[in-house]
Amino acid sequence: MKLIVGITGASGVGLGIKFLEKLPLDIEVYCVISNSAKVALKFEQNGAMPNNSNILFYDDSSIGACIASGSFQTDAMIILPCSMNTLAKCSVGIADSLITRAFSVMLKEKRKVVLAPREMPFNTIHLENMTKLSNLGVVISPPMLGYYSDQQTLEDMERFIIGKWFDALGISHDLYKRWS
Repeated sequence: MKLIVGITGASGVGLGIKFLEKLPLDIEVYCVISNSAKVALKFEQNGAMPNNSNILFYDDSSIGACIASGSFQTDAMIILPCSMNTLAKCSVGIADSLITRAFSVMLKEKRKVVLAPREMPFNTIHLENMTKLSNLGVVISPPMLGYYSDQQTLEDMERFIIGKWFDALGISHDLYKRWS
């Protein structure tokens, strides 16, 4: 599997890093971290980045990167956390960064896309943008807890959320206890 991971500047950017750390090593990962996400990382977890050999990092301004082209075959994309700014750009087709350009390519090629919007509460504009994208086939999957998996710690909760994103992307895992 070839997976694009966009990490944008919203609270919860550390979940994006933990998502990368939990990905199986046989997945090719093309990761773009926005400048706002880099700032948020400093506040949330001192900017620590995974150094897995299966992850290639790109600068968000590298609009000519391979993932900016539909002829480069990838299987899926996730943007997590997805800032409301990025969500709005995606909903109206603004492709002014590598993350939004890669999103636009995935959408036009009808490939799987998951967005994990991070805001609370959502306002009407946020909800309209999510509805528009959902109607286009984008999976809207905010980091929300499920209480049936016997979560006891913050790490358990994060594993549940990451596992739900893996489910949406078709990635096998055993990150949380499933309903039986």
